[in-house]
Amino acid sequence: MSTEIQTELATEVERRRNFAIISHPDAGKTTLTEKLLLYGGAIHEAGAVKARRAQRKATSDWMEMEQQRGISITSTVLQFNYHGYQINLLDTPGHQDFSEDTYRTLAAADNAVMLIDAAKGLEPQTRKLFEVCRLRSLPIFTFVNKLDRPGREPLELLDEIEQELGLQTYAVNWPIGMGDRFQGVYDRRAKQIHLFERSAHGSKEAVDTVIDLGDPRIEELLPKELYYQLKEDIELIEGVGPELDLEELHAGLITPVFFGSAMTNFGVEPFLNSFLDYALKPTPRTSTLGDIPPTYPDFSGFVFKLQANMDPKHRDRVAFIRVCTGRFEKDMTVNHARSGKTVRLSRPQKLFAQDRESIDEAYPGDVIGLNNPGVFAIGDTIYTGQKLEYAGIPSFSPEIFAYLRNPNPSKFKQFYKGVSELQEEGAVQIVYSVDESKRDPILAAVGQLQFEVVQFRLLNEYGVETRIEPLGYSVARWVTDGWEALEKVGRLFNTMTVKDLLGRPVLLFKNEWNLQQVLQDHPNFQLQSVAPLAVLTANSK
Repeated sequence: MSTEIQTELATEVERRRNFAIISHPDAGKTTLTEKLLLYGGAIHEAGAVKARRAQRKATSDWMEMEQQRGISITSTVLQFNYHGYQINLLDTPGHQDFSEDTYRTLAAADNAVMLIDAAKGLEPQTRKLFEVCRLRSLPIFTFVNKLDRPGREPLELLDEIEQELGLQTYAVNWPIGMGDRFQGVYDRRAKQIHLFERSAHGSKEAVDTVIDLGDPRIEELLPKELYYQLKEDIELIEGVGPELDLEELHAGLITPVFFGSAMTNFGVEPFLNSFLDYALKPTPRTSTLGDIPPTYPDFSGFVFKLQANMDPKHRDRVAFIRVCTGRFEKDMTVNHARSGKTVRLSRPQKLFAQDRESIDEAYPGDVIGLNNPGVFAIGDTIYTGQKLEYAGIPSFSPEIFAYLRNPNPSKFKQFYKGVSELQEEGAVQIVYSVDESKRDPILAAVGQLQFEVVQFRLLNEYGVETRIEPLGYSVARWVTDGWEALEKVGRLFNTMTVKDLLGRPVLLFKNEWNLQQVLQDHPNFQLQSVAPLAVLTANSK
């Protein structure tokens, strides 16, 4: 590689920032996402804010069912430029029934933004997703949202993060009042007060009045008791709080905390500016060749998500690729690690929720969309040069199961095509009965809403009505040593034996007690809650 190309690659890596947003449902994630896009110039009016007569649909929630229900049920990628940086924002579902989609998306992220409702603090889904971030040592930025509504004391929220997550906190700004008495925030870096103007309804950028801490007008603009409370709070957090150490932040040991209101845009722009200063640029990735830096000259990337029918008119299937090393170029030919075949990457796309535009090149940290005619599966590595493979993305243990019935024999082809494509993109896991006479797929999901999404999409995207017949099992385990080990154990009571798409045995248990009973009765029988790391594809059945 020439010095000129090496310099270009290093420059492009330096200006990339990539992050995912994690939160509990209703913490305001979709609203924050749109406000970041608003400030990035990617949209001109925020779609989640109610105007007088009409409401534009949220940009990131593009699926029809998401717009009907007002929740995020699939991950999207939103790319935009801001102050010379190329930002890849990975928006993830907040609803717990779609946590596996979030796990996969976090595998492609370099940073995470943890969004917390000021009134509710840490909630179950936030804790669960934080643990996934911790496993990957992701830097975590915390945005405490909804300051314009009544909420808990800021010190109490910081203490909860430290006590429950074991994560040190550093308040980058500090709120002045809360709810009806919310006056703004104090920016510790610039030693300035940003005054909150309640007139802004949030569809446009917020007007921000900034005053230096020593300005004599402060006592006129702030209620006296709130001003004195602010001075006490500042003295306290400056005296006992830790300094912000970027090495500890990048190791996932300390979180910068920002207070604001995404709905009114207040605090969003300062957060985005600080994020760019503090966040990790694209980092080395672990592969079969060891840790590979993003400036490695050969191109490589991995598939972290598949999505069918983003454009229902064209029946498309898009593979989301995280670029890890080198430079991606349109029409380049790459090696497909799993199959050993070569693939030409034509028609690459820059993704912006459902909208896409053609691109000619991409760099580490970027996410590109590729048409997927059944070639790619989640976890696949593509590369040029010396063979390498990135760690796979595991499937997690589902908790509810049901037969998916097709009552209309004339829709047989559409039914199996839809099931195959939705399974391939990871919308739901699918297993099959070992009884060959029972051909109907068994849906295996984390939550009931996944079943509803599958039925909704089969009807709307493939024209197939379906029936769900629940099965009375709540625990799934893969048999570690396969069918031979299962045969040695013999008959097991209160269990159902099924096979996954690679033909591996999976045991379904009525409940956790049944599982523990089997393990006690057969101490040498090994089971695992995560699928063995092999790629699950519909073509493998």
